[in-house]
Amino acid sequence: MKTWLAIPLWQRVIAALVLGIIVGLLWGPGAESIKIVGDIFIAFIKMLVVPLIFFSLVAGVAAIGDLRKLGSVGGRALLIFVVTGQIAVWLGLGLGSLFQPGIGLDTSAIEMGPVPEPTAMTWQDMLLGMVPQSPVQVMADVNVLPLIIFSLLIGIGILMAKDEGLPVQRIFDSGSIVMQKVTAVVMELTPFGVFALMAWVAGTVGVPALLALGKLVALNYAGCLLIIIIMYAGIIKFLAKLPVIPFFRGIVDAQAVAYSTASSNATLPVTMRCVERNLGVSRSVTSFTTSLGATINMDGTAMYLGLATLFGAQVFGVDLSTGDYLTIAVLATLGSVGAAGIPGAGLIMMAAIFTAVNVPLETIAFVAGVDRIMDMMRTVTNVTGDAAVAVTVGSMTGEIDREEMASADDV
Repeated sequence: MKTWLAIPLWQRVIAALVLGIIVGLLWGPGAESIKIVGDIFIAFIKMLVVPLIFFSLVAGVAAIGDLRKLGSVGGRALLIFVVTGQIAVWLGLGLGSLFQPGIGLDTSAIEMGPVPEPTAMTWQDMLLGMVPQSPVQVMADVNVLPLIIFSLLIGIGILMAKDEGLPVQRIFDSGSIVMQKVTAVVMELTPFGVFALMAWVAGTVGVPALLALGKLVALNYAGCLLIIIIMYAGIIKFLAKLPVIPFFRGIVDAQAVAYSTASSNATLPVTMRCVERNLGVSRSVTSFTTSLGATINMDGTAMYLGLATLFGAQVFGVDLSTGDYLTIAVLATLGSVGAAGIPGAGLIMMAAIFTAVNVPLETIAFVAGVDRIMDMMRTVTNVTGDAAVAVTVGSMTGEIDREEMASADDV
């Protein structure tokens, strides 16, 4: 057991992916007999959706501090986080619509329920559906959008209660940490789930499924690179009015740690060091903005959630309505806030969004095996975004040493 756990999780997942593909191709349709292992893994992921969103979102909002004390730093940071999140998710939807990675894949050999009809919903129905008439029922039904609204309201209520809300805030802070630990435990099942699911997919659908997955991975990396090279570079150049090359040179250490750990939280100390020491942002702005960003700024995740949802809809022939696209845009942005900064959390948010727009959860079987490969690049994007926003806010508020950033070099 110690030897097994001593191997980094991502290495175990990659090994399980390769072994699962080999076994599936050799075994053929008979590999479906071990699919139950993958089904159990997905069931555990579904189990985590509601509590992880609820505790993480409430704790994330409460972590902002007193609403009146946010001032120019918090307001600017939050605005940039929201705008970039929306741009990211629509980029993912655009890449999915343009390149259609899931089109043409024959899933007739996969036994599943009937493909759901597109949701007929007016904008009035969508607005009304956002109001959680019964929070308990919302949680029981895994109705994600009203759950997110309820969680945000609880977080705001804690902030408004000030000192009297601190005991409740501590409960949610502890709950968020506990759920991250539970998620880490469930993630230890990933190699087994990935092996079984990839063997099933490779044995049932064959090589076309692997090619579709390769296309999805390529689009994930392309989307993340577009966000970093165009959106973040544009923010540094035009909003912060600072040179781009020194910015990227100054955060290379954080990007390297982010890629190897696939965890924004694990990278946070390195991100803070790079932003403060290499890029010259004041300690107060660095501490607030990067900590907040590690919790709610997940542009890479938002882009991927939009892309993966469209991939699943294309694979299983689900016709998404305009309302569904808007729902994906909202949930991918808000859902990325609820995605804890730990490896594998994107899979949990994916299950929540799939449920909301009637995309079959069998899609997770396709993407789970390669999720870690994509998660590494998404985390690089998220961490780069945290640093870009910190530098931009520092520039806007005069809390940055421009000469120090201009001379940024590797540490």
